[in-house]
Amino acid sequence: MANVLSTSRYKNVKLDLTTTNITTLYTCPALMTTFVSSILVSEDSANADTITLTVTNGSSVFSIYKDKAVGSKGTVELITNDLILVSGDILKVTAGTANRLHVIASLVEIQKGGAT
Repeated sequence: MANVLSTSRYKNVKLDLTTTNITTLYTCPALMTTFVSSILVSEDSANADTITLTVTNGSSVFSIYKDKAVGSKGTVELITNDLILVSGDILKVTAGTANRLHVIASLVEIQKGGAT
């Protein structure tokens, strides 16, 4: 049986989206595979807003959500099943309006070839 836990790193990454620029949430490191188990978005200004979530690799951009609505003072779970990222994949987020959204991603990094 594979000893996955000994080669895994449990992490969470957090962002306060203070601009409407495309912002990197997470980059999958070299020699790793990452399982993203959850991405939560919270609106904290009492104004509904939107968020865009993409995965990029090189010059390729793959849309996961485009202008996903987040209600006033609401929280939205963007990922409810594992999203698998490979080395070089970059999760990026873009807020519809600055200073309204917080993002938290929960993930597990697994070293490639490390499990026995």
